[in-house]
Amino acid sequence: MRCQIVGKNVKITDAMEREIEKKLSRMDKYFIINDDVVARVLVSTHHLEQKIEVTIGTKMMDFRVEVRDQDVYSALDTAIDRLEGQMRKLKTKLDRRHKESLGESIAFENIKNEVDETNDEMVRVKEVYLEPMDMEEAITRMEALGHSFYLYLDSEDNKVSVLYKRFDGGYGVIQSVNK
Repeated sequence: MRCQIVGKNVKITDAMEREIEKKLSRMDKYFIINDDVVARVLVSTHHLEQKIEVTIGTKMMDFRVEVRDQDVYSALDTAIDRLEGQMRKLKTKLDRRHKESLGESIAFENIKNEVDETNDEMVRVKEVYLEPMDMEEAITRMEALGHSFYLYLDSEDNKVSVLYKRFDGGYGVIQSVNK
């Protein structure tokens, strides 16, 4: 797995880089390793706490965690534990739903059963390829990312759809009506 480590408001020392790479190497056993698997780590400091964001991108799906702690190494340990938890949860879901294609880049045999609120300017633009999928697969991908929404192309009616978590529980879908 390739690692990209970036520091925001903090200098990444050689010791930090070695420790991050060492901890991330625990995740290697969960992926079919090739050039498509990239782990991006953002280490940042906010007042008295450290934040670590880890995103592991594979050909079929992404995994993401964000952890805040007073100690960067403790945050890293928690992040790795959460990623392993996401892998176990995904394996269980895919086993139940028989969605093998979603896990093509994951080695399941190795798995046990900031935006500044005062700033109104655009801070990020992201382009995504929308591949057709059903709502269950979109829910699985959204939960694996740890996001509260997910943009996808509905395979039933070929509409661009946004899946989101509702505050009162459950999920909602917003679909485009443009022709």
